[in-house]
Amino acid sequence: MMALWTSRVPLAVLLVLLAARCTDGYKPVVIVHGIFNKPKHFETLSTFIKKVHPGTEVHTISLYNNLESLKPLWRQVRDFRKAIEEIMNKSPKGVHLLCFSQGGVICRAVLSTSPNHNVHTFIGLSSPLAGQYGDTDCLRKVFAHYAKKTVYIFCYNKVGQKISLCNYWNDPHHRAGYLRGNTFLPLINGEKPHKFMKEWRENFLRIKKMVLIGGPDDGVITPWQSSHYGFYDASEDVVEMRNQEFYKRDTFGLRTLDARGDVSVCVQSGVEHTHWHSNITVFTNCIEKWLI
Repeated sequence: MMALWTSRVPLAVLLVLLAARCTDGYKPVVIVHGIFNKPKHFETLSTFIKKVHPGTEVHTISLYNNLESLKPLWRQVRDFRKAIEEIMNKSPKGVHLLCFSQGGVICRAVLSTSPNHNVHTFIGLSSPLAGQYGDTDCLRKVFAHYAKKTVYIFCYNKVGQKISLCNYWNDPHHRAGYLRGNTFLPLINGEKPHKFMKEWRENFLRIKKMVLIGGPDDGVITPWQSSHYGFYDASEDVVEMRNQEFYKRDTFGLRTLDARGDVSVCVQSGVEHTHWHSNITVFTNCIEKWLI
């Protein structure tokens, strides 16, 4: 009976049914771009995903593109959160969040401030998760007349905090100014106490996995270990993630997530910052296996 039924079903229909069964477990992937980027820059990455996981829905959010990416991050978080929630509401089995550069910092805040999110895996692709402090081309685009040693003068006040880069500028020589004047990163990383710390920590810990990707030849994220939650001390020596105070005090859930075995770190040499999302080796070694 089954053989007779199968023989009468067109081959094309069988192939569609088979493909549906093979792709049933693939969760949608939401991509959030970085500073000075737009969705077009992530077409190669989207192609990589769809090639290895046919049928996967890939959503590259078109918000705050190009120069608009300099808008203050709390405003961006609000609007990206709304866009991501719309996708999550249509995806009851959960989604993966793949966020590049500044987008990773935005996604971190989205995770902490979204009480009912269903993000399964958060992938931070070369993101300044512990902050940024370096003389780079990106810095010169935003602050042509400032060197890294003086950027804090502009950033750590109400005017400066209207520029996205200032929201994660972390000057290790002006720690008090960073904690006092930065209204974004010290809050989401729990470096500055606030009334939402417990709630935000619980929200963040809803994720099942966090993947941190970066490498020594990035050339923009400074120090590059910030993509793995490492950062400079006052002597500009890098303190790795597990020795950071926000880790030891578990201020936003990072130590708990790590103790669960749900933090994966991927180091890839030879990759410049603007090439992370189009490098097939990075995708194969660091991203592909988590997007199921």
